[in-house]
Amino acid sequence: MYDQSTLSALILLARADKGSTVIDVYPGDGEWTRLFSDLVGPAGRVYSFVPTEIAELKDDQVGQILTLANEPGRENVRPVSADLMALPDATHPADVLWLHLFYHDLHTRLIQAKGATAADFNRAVYERLKPGGSYVIVDHAAAAGAGTSDTQSLHRIDPAFVRKEVEDAGFVLDAESNLLANKDDLHSARVFDPSIKGETDRFAYRFVRP
Repeated sequence: MYDQSTLSALILLARADKGSTVIDVYPGDGEWTRLFSDLVGPAGRVYSFVPTEIAELKDDQVGQILTLANEPGRENVRPVSADLMALPDATHPADVLWLHLFYHDLHTRLIQAKGATAADFNRAVYERLKPGGSYVIVDHAAAAGAGTSDTQSLHRIDPAFVRKEVEDAGFVLDAESNLLANKDDLHSARVFDPSIKGETDRFAYRFVRP
């Protein structure tokens, strides 16, 4: 993952605080869920949301989150597994929705097989966030102008395309960070390629629901 200073900076970008409600979509091994759980404290809540579209992509993702929620001090974690478009029904109004290295997948066949689209998902996020809430997207960058052409093959997406698509749903770009930028990434390799894995050029946006 990232070093401690980078983790801290990304958490600050999210603007979560004591008592906040956070939705962590596609939590993987739960690292971000744990970080947010510690941050929001007993008065807060973290929905660790495993989309059914990818629940079987890795071994027992739902089981891992259920186990995490039973760890001492994790009473504020709510494991959820549902279709992406059921997000507004499966969670409570939130202060933060966190999407780490997943937005590009909204433009892949795997996610769209059940009918979800990025545009529909962004509208669902808008519905679920409180006014002033943060929608934070961190993802692998594609080359400028690539749009969504590399989402399936390289698992990358053009940052400018993401910005326009999210703004079209009514969000306002509030902050961006180049903390994860890598000028040596040529944007031509698949993100799992050993030559670039873990070192991809990444962008980080914070959008706000007005």
